[in-house]
Parts: sequence; structure tokens; C-alpha cells
Amino acid sequence: MGRLTTSQQENTPSDSLTVRDNRTGKVYTIPIQDNAISATAFKDMKAQKKPGEREENETEKGLRVQDKGFLNTAVIRSEITYIDGDAGVLRYRGYPIEQLALRSSHLETAYLLIYGALPTEDQFKFFSSEIMRHSVMHSDAEGFFRSFRYDAHPMSMLTSAFSMLGSYYSEANPSLQGQRLYTQGDAASLATMDRQIYRLIGKATTLAAMAYRVRQGRDFITPPTGLSYTGSFLYQMDHLGEENYTPNPVLEKALDVLFLIHADHELNASCTTVLQTGSSLVDPYSAIAAGCASLYGPLHGGANEAVIRMLISIGSPQNVPAFLEAVKKKEKTLSGFGHRVYKTSDPRSFIVRKTADEVFKVTGRDALLETAMALHDAAMKDEYFIKRKLAPNVDFCGLIYRAMGFPLDFFPVLFAVPRVVGWLAHWRQMMLQEGGVKIWRPRQVYVGASKRDYVPVEERVPVEGARQTPSRVEHGGITKRTMLATFKGKSKL
Repeated sequence: MGRLTTSQQENTPSDSLTVRDNRTGKVYTIPIQDNAISATAFKDMKAQKKPGEREENETEKGLRVQDKGFLNTAVIRSEITYIDGDAGVLRYRGYPIEQLALRSSHLETAYLLIYGALPTEDQFKFFSSEIMRHSVMHSDAEGFFRSFRYDAHPMSMLTSAFSMLGSYYSEANPSLQGQRLYTQGDAASLATMDRQIYRLIGKATTLAAMAYRVRQGRDFITPPTGLSYTGSFLYQMDHLGEENYTPNPVLEKALDVLFLIHADHELNASCTTVLQTGSSLVDPYSAIAAGCASLYGPLHGGANEAVIRMLISIGSPQNVPAFLEAVKKKEKTLSGFGHRVYKTSDPRSFIVRKTADEVFKVTGRDALLETAMALHDAAMKDEYFIKRKLAPNVDFCGLIYRAMGFPLDFFPVLFAVPRVVGWLAHWRQMMLQEGGVKIWRPRQVYVGASKRDYVPVEERVPVEGARQTPSRVEHGGITKRTMLATFKGKSKL
């Protein structure tokens, strides 16, 4: 099989990839389906180990595909969200995000993402009523939230709260009810799955509001009846006993639009974390908590907060040129521009700008807006940023949150609450996928030491280096004084 003959070439399917392994001269034909090939096909490409080659390379067991950071790895077949980063396209179940933001609502879009079609009036009424009915928390949750330190980050509280929720519902735990609880696809299994979906979406705003109010020193609010999803959220955060309290409709609508455009974004870091965790068939509360922890990071859900902190550090529009020069010298970090997927403007950024205009009419223009616009205009005209395709992304919606009065560290929470919808849509799809759920277990390329024998402590040679020895940390307070004290049983080390 050193080379394809003419007859072989004629018989090779056109939708395939022909690979010649130069180590062996063998030729392999790999089918292409939906412009993708199976990575496991490369396991058939085996060769003899070369003289002196490390056995850890496992050359005789087949090739491995290395993709650091999942730059070009498709781990699932999905029908939910489509992104064309080069063209700046984002669609939920085929519907352009621009149309949904203009004509739909967050809960209607949640139905679309989870179940695959826009609901009828009756279907939406049932779905939304179930979501709102499941928004009330057990009274024990009050003690849970009050157990946190006064200065705890709200994302730490929210992440912990999602995990805590799972302890209330033993019927929702595959570890207790059997591992096929969510994968059977029958009526009982689907009903159990849907109940957890109602609970998680419904309680997401309640948990977030509790995380907000506990730091304000306020009593918690029972979710009201008769308000929209975001209206109820604002009510729970802000109501202080006023009679007939109703959130501002402009802010309510703006938050709904921002929730809608943040509801899903394909296999981002947090969604992948949810699916990675969910692949072990853990309960959905634990999977959502894992996704929440992933979203907490500054490269993901923390980016909104980073943008505002950057704009504050820049100060006035006059300081923008100097800041951009510092970015080019890698002395400063430019937040809110560029995206792992989008190579042109994020389509959601245009929706954010329109929403911001509506909000500013009510709240007044944010003082940082002029700086943000100056930064936007300067970067979009600078060849350095144009070549690197660093266009504005959705992270500038932090200006809206700031204008609405939310504290900086609450921005990731406003990202996590709507993203629960997308996480659940992908989790549900994986649970019901053809062929069942396989636990996600990626390979590695091992480059560490080969086999070596244990060395007695007295014969060891010290290995020094910043990354090869434990760091010394400075102690203070009780620990410092205890280390200086004498007492029975104190270690001699």
C-alpha cells in the first residue's frame, strides 16, 4: 500500500481523506461526514518503534491526535447553536440571533434551545409557568447563604448554591436512582429531566438574587407572581417593602435581551465543562455547578468585569492612544476585543449597543461610555488591531450593567444565570443522543520521565528550581506566632 494505484484512486470515495503514512508506506482512506473525520481512525496508523524511541510514545498502538486547547476538535454532534466566526453569524436552532433579540424573549428562546422549536402560545404558557412555579427556594437556603463571609464573591456563592440544590432532590441523582435515569428517553425519564430543567432555570434568578441581597445585609425575597423572568429577578434583588413595587420596564426588557443573547454560545469553556462533567452521568445540579465554576474565570465570564476595570484604568478618552501603545508593547491587556471564535465583529455586540442606547435614556450615560467609544474607534482604525482581527465583542455589555447599578463582581452572575439555559440544552441533547453517553476521557502525549527506580532519601541529589520545588509562603497572625512558640508535640522539622 505504498501508493494508490489508478484503479484504487477510481474506487476511493470522493467524500474521504487519503492519508499516506511515510513511516510504513501504507495508505489509509478515512470517510468524511459533515466535513469532519473521526479521530479514532488514526489509531489504525501503527508503526514499529524506532531504535532508541521512548516506549511512552506508544508508536505500535497507533497515532494520537494532539489538539491543545481544542482548537479544531469536534466532540459532539449538535443541533443547537451554529456560529460562523468569519462571517459574524450566530444562530439558535437556525434562527439568527438578531431576529430573536428583536422579536423573542429569554424564556421563549430557552424553549427553542432546549426543545428545538419555537413554542405555540399554549406550549409557552405551560413552560413559562413551570419555570416560575419552580423559582421558590427551600427556607434552609437562607442559612446556606448567610454562612458565607460578608465579602464572599457572588460567583462563589452561586457555584456552591447550584451544587447545594442537588442535595435536595435525591430522585434527580443517577448515583442513587440508577445511571440510566436520564438516558432512557421514555416518558418517565423525560419527565424527570424536565422537572430538573424547570428547577434549575427557575431557581437560577432566585439564587443569584440571594447572593446579591446577602451582601447588602437585606432579608431575602420570595419570588413574586405575575412578573416576567427578568422582572421577577429585579424584584427579588431590589424590593424593600414598597407597595405595588414594579421594576422599570426599560431595564426589565434590557436585561431580558441581554439574557437572551447570553443564553448559549455553542461549546464554549463552561458548556464543555458541563458536558465533560455530565458525561460521568452525574446529576445535572453538579454539572451546572461545574459550568458555573468554569464561567467564573477571567478568560470567560469574568471578561465583562475585566472590560470595566480596563476602562476605569484608562480614565478619559485622551488616555486611549497611550493605552493602545502600551497594549502593542504587551505592557497592557486589551479586554473586550477579539474572540476565540469570531474573526470579525461579534453579532451580539450590535444588539448590545442598541440595548445600551435604550438603557442610557433612562439611567443617563455612563461616564465610561466616551472612553469606551474612543477606544473602539481608535482600535478599529489601527492597522495593528485590524491585522489581528481584534473587533469588539459582547463583553462591552458591562457598561449596561454598570449603568443599571450592578456592582462589578456581580457581572459574571448576570452571565451565568442566562447561560444555565444553554448548558441544560446541551446536557439534555447529550443525555438523549443516539448510542448513549460515553464518558469523556481525552488522551495525553506523555513527555515525562521514562521508567526509573526509587532512590533512598539519603542517596538523593537535590533538584532545585522555581518550578521544581515548593514555594515558601509568608505566614502571619496566629500561624506566625504559633511557629515561634514551643509546645508539646511540635514538629522538629
